[in-house]
Amino acid sequence: MTRTTAPAAPRQEDQHLHGQTVVVIGGSSGIGLETARQARSLGAEVVLTGRDPARLERAATELQPLTTAAFDATDTARLTAFFADLPAPIDHVMLTAGSPYYVPITELDFARAHRELDEHLWLPLHLARTIIGKVRPGGAMLMVSGTAARRPALGLTLPAALTAALSALTANLALELAPVRVNLIAAGFVDTPLSARLLGDDLDDRRAQLSAALPIRRVVGPADVAALALHLMTNTALTGAVYDVDGGQQLIGT
Repeated sequence: MTRTTAPAAPRQEDQHLHGQTVVVIGGSSGIGLETARQARSLGAEVVLTGRDPARLERAATELQPLTTAAFDATDTARLTAFFADLPAPIDHVMLTAGSPYYVPITELDFARAHRELDEHLWLPLHLARTIIGKVRPGGAMLMVSGTAARRPALGLTLPAALTAALSALTANLALELAPVRVNLIAAGFVDTPLSARLLGDDLDDRRAQLSAALPIRRVVGPADVAALALHLMTNTALTGAVYDVDGGQQLIGT
């Protein structure tokens, strides 16, 4: 009887990005910036985009990326031109652009809702088509979303629908883009500048509440999400799945 041996899993020392190029759409702050920072620490070259030129310039001063570009990623013509100008191959692309829109249906601003669709559904689709032929086989497309689809609640109708859609989108794009890998990070509360803008004066109370209630006894930070993102880049067995990083927030329903 012939015995076959499965390919060896990557060793810890193989978890690096030396000589690879990581493009972060929304890389000027928060999760995107921290992912770029950690990618640089593992030897990657990074390319950063963001809407805010000032924030992007500060990120570039720190990380010395290959290049940066300040534009709205939902501008599909600009997005296509940006990737057309990048030399191939790209190794990994991460999409962190956009922010959630929490509002009861009775107060829904449909113009704002359409903007949410642009950011959280049409943008990932356009990005997926744009990177075909640009990202090398075995490279990764990563998206970042939330966990709003898991539990119905007032004000979560639109975010829940979009996070559910992204889960289905991820599985299908993993087949459509193969052998490029596609994965989705579903984050709970993450202590970022975006969270600070959304919560305002309630931020400290939310931090204290979660630090006491979460099983990990602390809030999740950008570094936690970035570490998962880098694992999804370097572990070439992973595609078509959703990976939660919420410190157990779903377990306690808060």
